[in-house]
Amino acid sequence: MLRALLLLPLFGAGLLALVPARRVDLLRQLASLAAGATLVCSLLLLVAFDPDGGAIQFFETRPWNPRVGAHFALGLDGVSLPMVLLATLLCFLAIACSTGVRTGAKLYFSLLLVLESALLVVFSARDWSLFYVAWELTLIPLFFLIDRLGGAHRHRAALNFVLYTLGGSVFLLIALLLLYDVAPGHSFAMADMAAGGAQLPARTQVLVFLGLLVGFGVKMPIVPLHGWLPLAHVEAPSPVSILLSGVLLKMGAYGLIRAAWTLPAAALAMQDWLALLALASLIHGAVLAWRQTDLKAMIAYSSISHMGVVLLGIAALNHAGLSGAMTQMVAHGLVAGLLFLLVGLLYERTHSRELAAYRSLHASAPRFAALIAFALLAAVGLPGGAGFVAEVQVLIGAYGRWGGWLLFASLGMLISAAYALRAIRCVWSGPGRAVRTGISGGSSRIDDLKRSEYAAAGLLAVGIVGIGVCPSPLLALMTTSLSRLVSQLAV
Repeated sequence: MLRALLLLPLFGAGLLALVPARRVDLLRQLASLAAGATLVCSLLLLVAFDPDGGAIQFFETRPWNPRVGAHFALGLDGVSLPMVLLATLLCFLAIACSTGVRTGAKLYFSLLLVLESALLVVFSARDWSLFYVAWELTLIPLFFLIDRLGGAHRHRAALNFVLYTLGGSVFLLIALLLLYDVAPGHSFAMADMAAGGAQLPARTQVLVFLGLLVGFGVKMPIVPLHGWLPLAHVEAPSPVSILLSGVLLKMGAYGLIRAAWTLPAAALAMQDWLALLALASLIHGAVLAWRQTDLKAMIAYSSISHMGVVLLGIAALNHAGLSGAMTQMVAHGLVAGLLFLLVGLLYERTHSRELAAYRSLHASAPRFAALIAFALLAAVGLPGGAGFVAEVQVLIGAYGRWGGWLLFASLGMLISAAYALRAIRCVWSGPGRAVRTGISGGSSRIDDLKRSEYAAAGLLAVGIVGIGVCPSPLLALMTTSLSRLVSQLAV
């Protein structure tokens, strides 16, 4: 079943190669069908998954390059399965909502499906060599998606993204090779490399962990490694921005959790430094988001702040913090996906992303205005949303480790509330504007959400509220795996 999950998007991409490029609607329907089948397959894995099982489930391995100890090893646990579910859901919605893509549609949908397959391999790999290959493979479709189909500055955005990520990957590769050198039998298996890493001196473990931190920190991103993110988000097509913020950033956080699992002594030694980086990301991202007038740029910078919350939970290295970090990864994926979906649909109608262009949006497009307000409130952790559940757990875990120093984290959350409320005030008040002409006081109206668009946005909204009101299924899914990690850390 796990192999089917990984192969379905590739099968869909191969099927698209047989369809003429002029059949745009058929291309989108076939791509949506492949992504939908992948989503169904991930749900079947969820049904078959035993949340109380401590071992890796659905595990299978095949020799890949026996001479260097590399295997095509796959498996899921309570940390990776939520990410697989999130990736398949957002990929399906990103493809289904790409109705505005008419030029280069064949390349666009094929690259999205290849990207989905690479993402799923990253989250299900149980061999570091396979993980690294899939990690790098995500760069290829993303580069072409941004460079060929992005905005006015797409070439610079695509180049920045690739150079930043490749630069971080150099540190990641060196760290993995150092672990490979001490792994029993020179194996890339995650369990073997963790066993070998435990034999390293504490100072060497910290140096290896720093290499992993740089590699994963670029993708999260952690301040000051975040320079690629705002431009890539703004210039990428909006469905691609859904995946960038909703899934790609989570790859870095997921990898960092695996790094802590591999080098627990180094993670403990770096706790306070990780917390400082988390607070810097949280506050810096919130301040930059507050200063934006471009709605897409505001959401992009806010992602840095929200991933700072994830890093703070990971840095706590206790059950509450790690559980909050995982919940925040899922919550932010849903919220960011909803926001980028709405902004993309608005841009298709208005060709503007300026916040001032959406004054009194509720008068002509009440569904748009209501969902934007809902998503922004969910982003700042309003009770009843998934973000609230996540942030409370992170704060509890961090308070248990650092006590009153946690007050600095409240600054970022207050600034987040400020820019969110400013945006809500803008779409629900102010003089009417003719967005299509840019003339203040005109009578031009924005078409509200269509039924299919409303269904896609509503699905994400239901997920946000569902986790916020009843988080126990998600928490139960992760508990056993996180308990194993915490016991290994002996915190």
